[in-house]
Amino acid sequence: MTFDAIGIAGSALTVHRKWLDAVSDNLANMNTATSTNEDAFQARYIVAQAGEGTSGVHVAGAAYGDAEGRLVYEPDHPLADEDGMVRYPDIDMSEQMGALIMAQRGYQANAAVVDRARETYLAALQIGRS
Repeated sequence: MTFDAIGIAGSALTVHRKWLDAVSDNLANMNTATSTNEDAFQARYIVAQAGEGTSGVHVAGAAYGDAEGRLVYEPDHPLADEDGMVRYPDIDMSEQMGALIMAQRGYQANAAVVDRARETYLAALQIGRS
Protein backbone atom coordinates (compact mmCIF):
# COMPACT_ATOMS: atom_id res chain seq x y z
CA MET A 1 0.00 0.00 0.00
CA THR A 2 2.81 2.43 0.88
CA PHE A 3 4.60 1.74 -2.40
CA ASP A 4 1.35 2.33 -4.30
CA ALA A 5 0.96 5.73 -2.60
CA ILE A 6 4.52 6.68 -3.53
CA GLY A 7 4.03 5.54 -7.12
CA ILE A 8 0.69 7.30 -7.56
CA ALA A 9 1.90 10.54 -5.98
CA GLY A 10 5.13 10.32 -7.97
CA SER A 11 3.23 10.06 -11.23
CA ALA A 12 1.13 13.07 -10.21
CA LEU A 13 4.32 15.01 -9.45
CA THR A 14 5.43 14.45 -13.04
CA VAL A 15 2.09 15.63 -14.43
CA HIS A 16 2.09 18.74 -12.23
CA ARG A 17 5.70 19.55 -13.18
CA LYS A 18 4.84 19.34 -16.88
CA TRP A 19 1.77 21.51 -16.23
CA LEU A 20 3.98 24.07 -14.46
CA ASP A 21 6.39 24.01 -17.42
CA ALA A 22 3.55 24.63 -19.89
CA VAL A 23 2.09 27.50 -17.87
CA SER A 24 5.50 29.13 -17.49
CA ASP A 25 6.07 28.88 -21.27
CA ASN A 26 2.65 30.41 -21.90
CA LEU A 27 3.32 33.30 -19.51
CA ALA A 28 6.81 33.90 -20.91
CA ASN A 29 5.47 34.13 -24.47
CA MET A 30 2.20 35.96 -23.94
CA ASN A 31 3.70 39.22 -25.28
CA THR A 32 5.59 37.68 -28.18
CA ALA A 33 4.64 39.62 -31.29
CA THR A 34 4.73 38.26 -34.82
CA SER A 35 3.84 39.74 -38.15
CA THR A 36 0.31 39.21 -39.39
CA ASN A 37 1.43 36.69 -42.03
CA GLU A 38 2.88 34.38 -39.33
CA ASP A 39 1.20 32.23 -36.69
CA ALA A 40 1.06 33.54 -33.13
CA PHE A 41 2.66 31.59 -30.30
CA GLN A 42 0.22 28.83 -29.37
CA ALA A 43 -0.50 28.32 -25.68
CA ARG A 44 0.19 24.76 -24.52
CA TYR A 45 -2.21 22.87 -22.26
CA ILE A 46 -1.33 19.52 -20.69
CA VAL A 47 -3.77 16.64 -21.10
CA ALA A 48 -3.63 14.22 -18.16
CA GLN A 49 -5.10 10.74 -18.14
CA ALA A 50 -5.75 8.33 -15.28
CA GLY A 51 -3.84 5.10 -15.40
CA GLU A 52 -5.12 1.59 -14.78
CA GLY A 53 -5.54 0.43 -11.19
CA THR A 54 -2.83 1.90 -9.01
CA SER A 55 -0.62 3.21 -11.82
CA GLY A 56 -1.51 6.82 -11.04
CA VAL A 57 -1.78 9.40 -13.76
CA HIS A 58 0.25 10.29 -16.82
CA VAL A 59 0.52 12.96 -19.48
CA ALA A 60 -1.54 11.83 -22.45
CA GLY A 61 -0.37 14.71 -24.61
CA ALA A 62 -0.78 18.40 -25.10
CA ALA A 63 -3.44 20.62 -26.58
CA TYR A 64 -2.56 23.90 -28.23
CA GLY A 65 -4.28 27.25 -28.40
CA ASP A 66 -5.33 29.10 -31.51
CA ALA A 67 -2.53 30.09 -33.91
CA GLU A 68 -4.65 33.03 -35.10
CA GLY A 69 -3.96 34.86 -31.85
CA ARG A 70 -5.23 38.41 -31.63
CA LEU A 71 -4.47 41.37 -33.82
CA VAL A 72 -3.38 44.59 -32.16
CA TYR A 73 -3.02 47.99 -33.77
CA GLU A 74 0.60 49.07 -33.20
CA PRO A 75 1.73 51.09 -36.22
CA ASP A 76 5.14 51.89 -34.65
CA HIS A 77 6.02 48.22 -34.03
CA PRO A 78 8.79 46.94 -36.36
CA LEU A 79 6.66 43.88 -37.26
CA ALA A 80 3.52 45.89 -38.09
CA ASP A 81 1.95 45.30 -41.48
CA GLU A 82 0.83 48.08 -43.85
CA ASP A 83 -2.34 48.53 -41.74
CA GLY A 84 -0.31 48.85 -38.52
CA MET A 85 -1.42 45.47 -37.15
CA VAL A 86 0.71 42.99 -35.17
CA ARG A 87 -0.26 39.46 -34.11
CA TYR A 88 -0.03 38.43 -30.43
CA PRO A 89 -0.89 35.13 -28.75
CA ASP A 90 -4.41 34.84 -27.36
CA ILE A 91 -3.27 34.06 -23.79
CA ASP A 92 -5.20 35.29 -20.77
CA MET A 93 -2.84 36.10 -17.91
CA SER A 94 -5.46 35.62 -15.17
CA GLU A 95 -6.34 32.16 -16.52
CA GLN A 96 -2.67 31.21 -16.63
CA MET A 97 -2.03 32.52 -13.11
CA GLY A 98 -4.97 30.46 -11.83
CA ALA A 99 -3.56 27.38 -13.56
CA LEU A 100 -0.13 28.16 -12.11
CA ILE A 101 -1.53 28.25 -8.56
CA MET A 102 -3.46 24.99 -9.06
CA ALA A 103 -0.45 23.20 -10.54
CA GLN A 104 1.83 24.46 -7.77
CA ARG A 105 -0.58 23.40 -5.02
CA GLY A 106 -1.09 20.00 -6.63
CA TYR A 107 2.65 19.52 -6.83
CA GLN A 108 3.07 20.48 -3.15
CA ALA A 109 0.26 18.14 -2.07
CA ASN A 110 1.72 15.17 -3.93
CA ALA A 111 5.23 15.90 -2.62
CA ALA A 112 3.75 15.81 0.89
CA VAL A 113 2.13 12.43 0.15
CA VAL A 114 5.50 11.03 -0.98
CA ASP A 115 7.15 12.34 2.21
CA ARG A 116 4.45 10.88 4.47
CA ALA A 117 4.48 7.52 2.71
CA ARG A 118 8.27 7.38 3.01
CA GLU A 119 8.05 8.17 6.73
CA THR A 120 5.43 5.44 7.17
CA TYR A 121 7.62 2.94 5.33
CA LEU A 122 10.64 3.83 7.48
CA ALA A 123 8.56 3.54 10.66
CA ALA A 124 7.37 0.08 9.56
CA LEU A 125 11.01 -0.96 9.01
CA GLN A 126 11.88 0.22 12.52
CA ILE A 127 9.01 -1.85 13.98
CA GLY A 128 10.27 -4.87 12.08
CA ARG A 129 13.76 -4.44 13.55
CA SER A 130 12.48 -4.28 17.13
